[in-house]
This record gives sequence, C-alpha cells and structure tokens, in this order.
Amino acid sequence: MQHSLKSINSLLGLAVIIGSVLSACGGEEKSDLSTKPNVIVIYTDDVGYGDIGVYGGMIPTPHIDRLAKEGLLMENAYATAATCTPSRYSMLTGEYAWRAQGRGVAPGDASALIREGRETWPAIMQRAGYRTAVVGKWHLGLGGDAGPEWNGEISHGPLDIGFDYAFILPSTGDRVPTVYVEDRHVLNLDPQDPIEVNYRQKVGDRPTGLDHPELLKMMWSHGHNQTIINGISRIGYMAGGESALWRDEDFADVFVDKSVRFMTDAGDSPFFLFLATHDIHVPRMPHERFHGKSGYGYRGDALLQLDWTVGEVLSFLDEKALAENTIVIFTSDNGPVLDDGYEDMAEELIGDHKPWANLRGGKYSTYEAGTKVPMVVRWPKGIRSGTVRSALFSQVDMMGSFAGFLNEPYDRNQAEDTTDSWEALVGRDTEGRNGLVQEAIQGVLSYVSRDGYKFIPAHQGPELVPWGTGISTGFLPEDQLFYLLDDPGEKVSIAAAQPDKLKELKSLLDAVRKPIEKK
Repeated sequence: MQHSLKSINSLLGLAVIIGSVLSACGGEEKSDLSTKPNVIVIYTDDVGYGDIGVYGGMIPTPHIDRLAKEGLLMENAYATAATCTPSRYSMLTGEYAWRAQGRGVAPGDASALIREGRETWPAIMQRAGYRTAVVGKWHLGLGGDAGPEWNGEISHGPLDIGFDYAFILPSTGDRVPTVYVEDRHVLNLDPQDPIEVNYRQKVGDRPTGLDHPELLKMMWSHGHNQTIINGISRIGYMAGGESALWRDEDFADVFVDKSVRFMTDAGDSPFFLFLATHDIHVPRMPHERFHGKSGYGYRGDALLQLDWTVGEVLSFLDEKALAENTIVIFTSDNGPVLDDGYEDMAEELIGDHKPWANLRGGKYSTYEAGTKVPMVVRWPKGIRSGTVRSALFSQVDMMGSFAGFLNEPYDRNQAEDTTDSWEALVGRDTEGRNGLVQEAIQGVLSYVSRDGYKFIPAHQGPELVPWGTGISTGFLPEDQLFYLLDDPGEKVSIAAAQPDKLKELKSLLDAVRKPIEKK
C-alpha cells in the first residue's frame, strides 16, 4: 500500500511539473476558457483619421475617447484598402483582397466572397472556444455562384465561415435589398410577398428617386437614384418584402440590442463580437434623437450616434463586470468622404472639423487619408491606460495576432499575408511591421515602410475620384515618393531627389505582389 501511495504521489508530482511547463508555453491558457479575454471589434464605416476627438476631431466622441484614455491609441494603423469590401475581406481572411479578381466593392446581390472551407479570423476564435457573432454591415456577398436566395435559406454566409450568430445588413444601406438577414434568413419576410432584386433593370412598382424626387426625404446627388425605400433612393431595384424592410434611423439601436443579447447569451464562454456599424456611411440617417445635436449636419449627428453605440457597449461591460478582461478594438474600414451620393449637407456644414486630419485624400484614394485610420484598443488586464504608440500596424494582421496570442494554428497557405503583430496590438512593440500595402480604386497599390517612406506607382487615372466626391485619387503618370514623417500631407514628392529609396520601395512592393509559393 505504501508503495502504491508513493507511486501515486510521484505521478501527481509529475503532473504538477507538466502543468507548469504547459502553462509557461501557453498550453494551460489555451485549455482554460475562463482566462481568455472577450473580444469586441467595433468596425466603423468611412470614419476618418481626424473624425475622433482624441485624434483632433471637433465633434465630441467621449466614449471612444474613453477607450483610448483607458487603453492604447495607435497613431500609425491602416486598413488594407480605401474601400470597404476589400478591407473587410482582408481583415477576416488574413489575405490581401487584391490577390484575386472580384474582391472590389461588392454589389448588393453579390455571391459570397468568403466561402466555406476558407480560413478566417472568426473560425480561429471559434476553434479556441469562443462564441462568435457578427452584427451590422456585411458587404462580402452571400450565397453560391448564383447569389443569395432571398426568399429561402441563404447559403455561404457568416455561419459557414466561423460565426455562430449573424445579424447583418447584406450589403450597405445605400443598396437593395433593404432588409436584415438573421443567420440564414431574411428577417420578418412574408412568403406571400417575395423579394426580387435586380441591378440591371427595374422590377416591381416602387417609385425611383430619378422619376419621383418629390417623394424623397433626402435628395440624391450622384448615382443612388433607383428604388425608394423609407424616403431614400438606393442603388439597385427591389420589389416585394414589404414586411421585412428596415428603417434606417433604427440601425444603431437594433445593432446594440442584438449585440447585447449575444454577449448575454454567451454565458460563461468567452465571446468574439464583430460589431460593424453603419452610421457614417451613406445614406446618413441617424435616429431622430440625434438630429441637429452636432451642429455639423447628419454626418456629424451620425458620429454622435456612433459614439453612443460605443458607450452602450462599454456600459454593458461595466454592468456585467466584464470590462477588466475584455479587449475592445475600435477602428475604421477606410477613410472619410463627404458627398458620397446624397445631398445631406456634409460638405456645407463641415466647418472646422477635418475628418482627414492633416492627411491628403480620403475614401477611394491612394493618398494616406484613404487607408490610415483611427484605431484604439482597450484591455485593462493587458494594456496600460494612456498608452500611445506609432508602431506600423495593418488590419490584415488581426487574424495572425489573435492566432498567435491564443496559440491556435491556422492555414498559412490561405491566410498568407497576416502576421503575428500581437506585441504592437497591445502596445508593447513600438516599431511594428516592416511595411504594408495600401489598395486604392482601380487596383492601384502603394507601399508604406516602417521608416516612414511611401511609394505610389505611376498610374494613368483621373486626378479626382470620378463620381463627384471631390477627393484626390493620388494618380499621376510618374512614380511618387514621400517621407511621411516630414510630409504627412504628401504635398511634395521626393522621387527625383531620392532615386535609390524609390527603387528600394518599388522592389519591396514587387516582392509582396508576387504570388507566395504554397507549401
């Protein structure tokens, strides 16, 4: 008996030793769900580097400012593209969207750009034991090659790529169909009133903004003049689905409600919430309680609404005593735009507010304001309050960073561009990436290096974004080189003065563009 007890004690001692080793290597953290932080990504739309108070914005954003003051403010963070679909694709898949055709801004009836079997960030979180959800704007397509089946079960959606729950706008607010999709079905759809969507010719008998501008509560300025829903004309034509139609003014309230319900239902499991807000994207139609409150028109009012959304999320975390071990990331999918298709007085009432800060360009552009975005990260358990860092960070590294932190393997052949930049994401690395690629319209790629230089290749394109935004594209018939540390506004190209540096960055961009050999 004594011999048996001695053997048992020896085994127990060995188990303690093995447990200690696993803990040191991260093994214990991977298996113990109670220690894993919750993760909330508030992915905003069209919010510029200068739109937020802590970045110099004139419109009050106290809740977003609170995130920065209690965590990390990143001064050198970038979306991968100057438009929404490719930025979202890259962040969720760990692959630059430009590596394949057809990943530009998706039409409202596009088939799914991310299919089942594709490695994704939410799938990694799911494998790590997280409950996962996406709430808000999707704009990555749905359904198989023929597109989504609006009147039945919708395949190839968020539930097929790592999300346990989905409550989404299929595309954007300015495109039909103007309905919510919950999990695999259009919400509140009457089967006796099926939806029909067409982007080539008119369907149904709903009036259009082109033919009946007198019915609009917000006039269109360019494009956006087809089927009228909720007093706003959209891109595309839609018939049917009357009981399923949304009211634009309710977006923020609905998204907050669905987000809170998901976080509550997660129970004791760690949760990953991808909350993709729509507020600043056109049509800007904030809830009536925000109308006129900013003094900067509907765009400013929508920014107040966005800040309210952040405040509601933070209040929930405080009330449930979850704030200490919850990572909250606030960032944007691309830079700002004022007139993007509707006469909402965004340009006329901009006043002294500068959504682009001291940068040049904006949404769609290859200049810095197209992809350099605000990004703040709060995690009281892991990030010291009041931290400010200028480390170079790309949103394509979200996936690799969390995979590294959670010690989760992933398919690097598919997610070939993401890297583990965790130390930069939590403020411990002051330098960040060696370089990153920016994607503008017309597939133009530029390269930003860690040492502050930026290369824009020659491109025969228009000087201004063609559809009336007034934004400079950054396209010139000759190569451009800027030193962003001295010239953040990209006013003077130094390509002729520094040909060796120009050649170096051109080579670096070429190296990234080459297809990566699959293993």
